Amino acid sequence: MAAVQEVWLAEPRGFCAGVDRAIDIVERALAKFGAPVYVRHEIVHNRHVVADLRARGAVFVEDLDDVPPGAVLVFSAHGVSRAVQAEAQRRGFRIFDATCPLVTKVHVEVAKLHREGYEFFLIGHAGHPEVEGTMGQVDGGIHLIETLHDVARVQPSQTERLAVVTQTTLSVDDTAEILAALRVRFPALREPKQQDICYATQNRQDAVKTLARQVDVVIVVGSPSSSNTNRLRELAERLGVHTYMVDDASQLRDEWLADAPRVGVTAGASAPEALVQGVVQRLKALGATAVRRMTGPVETMRFPLPKGLKV
Repeated sequence: MAAVQEVWLAEPRGFCAGVDRAIDIVERALAKFGAPVYVRHEIVHNRHVVADLRARGAVFVEDLDDVPPGAVLVFSAHGVSRAVQAEAQRRGFRIFDATCPLVTKVHVEVAKLHREGYEFFLIGHAGHPEVEGTMGQVDGGIHLIETLHDVARVQPSQTERLAVVTQTTLSVDDTAEILAALRVRFPALREPKQQDICYATQNRQDAVKTLARQVDVVIVVGSPSSSNTNRLRELAERLGVHTYMVDDASQLRDEWLADAPRVGVTAGASAPEALVQGVVQRLKALGATAVRRMTGPVETMRFPLPKGLKV
């Protein structure tokens, strides 16, 4: 049995600008208004982030009925429907919207083209809060596409004005395959000027493609509820590397690392770097003597905070 010898770190990995902004909004709201601050849905899909904010006074809810009158309310990074926005405003909450601006871009596109008479295909995963928020931007005329099978059976009411948008955290390769099938079936299909899958999701997937060629095992740090983290795991597995997803170092199992001298580590866009470093320290304890950082794009994107929370 070969001991772990090297740790290879994917670049980039971990927090993206949208996650940074969302967490910052909750932290600043707590600092300015005090606890409790209510958050509709998990602010980002990471168990440790949510637990930390809950300990500091954030209250996570799924239903606005659980928010008392006059409370401070934060919408999560995944976005919400127009109905939720209207209901929150009607109830008079002090609202701060932490929706990732790249998700908001999709919402704006849907609303604009809906006014022009378009129907939509939304490529995404049923039940994901981002998908629910995007579908809730219009009153009908939006068709969820999860698989190639859905492409074959979807029946829009017309074929002249059709557009496609996507969940921002999907697999780039899987989405390209579905898009190609939609183009074949609906040649007049209108696509976004820029793809909806966010730059950070694409960068992390590209990094995993490079990482997987160099290592014997891949460890993906992130929570099971995180879409982009699951896509990283699936991508590495598809490339033929044994891959495991962990919330933190405590979930690492020695048998995963048997005969794996080179271990690759990456993290989903909602996983804090401290969790990655915890995994690295655990791998060092198992014998790793070298930590190699792969080269990758440097992300400099920053998103502005909502009015009322800026320093």
